[in-house]
Amino acid sequence: MERRHRLREVGNWLNLSTPLGLAVARVGGARVGRGPRGLWLAGGYRPRFPFAAAFTVGNVIISRGRPEQLRGGLLDHEERHSWQWFALLGVFFLPAYLLATAWSWLRTGDRASANVFEVDAGLERGGYRRAPVRPLPDALSGGRRGRGAGRPRPGGGSPRG
Repeated sequence: MERRHRLREVGNWLNLSTPLGLAVARVGGARVGRGPRGLWLAGGYRPRFPFAAAFTVGNVIISRGRPEQLRGGLLDHEERHSWQWFALLGVFFLPAYLLATAWSWLRTGDRASANVFEVDAGLERGGYRRAPVRPLPDALSGGRRGRGAGRPRPGGGSPRG
């Protein structure tokens, strides 16, 4: 394993986000196994929240489907979120992500298009479509939501990522 992946792996254990991710996966009924680059892949997650086909907590990528379905762009997208957990020392990631989601909802009408974490992870790789940014006065007055933007494409991606 590359040195940088090992750094992220150890860091996310120390900031307790990976243990939290393993606990979330187990409570959600997912089967957990080792993945590439220091990641854990958990498949078969059953609870309806969060509203996502896949999401990441620490170095644990949790999905509703089979873990082997996590590959290519989606795996890269979710791995990027594991780096975000590392960079924000675990505990700071969730409130920052929630604020970024609220900002995105205000500016675009969906939770991903202007969410700095989703943009950084690659919207398209996560299965999102980019929604146009609304002028702030329109957003504050309840302007129209973009049609279908920000929703994951059928069969691919994660509404949360």
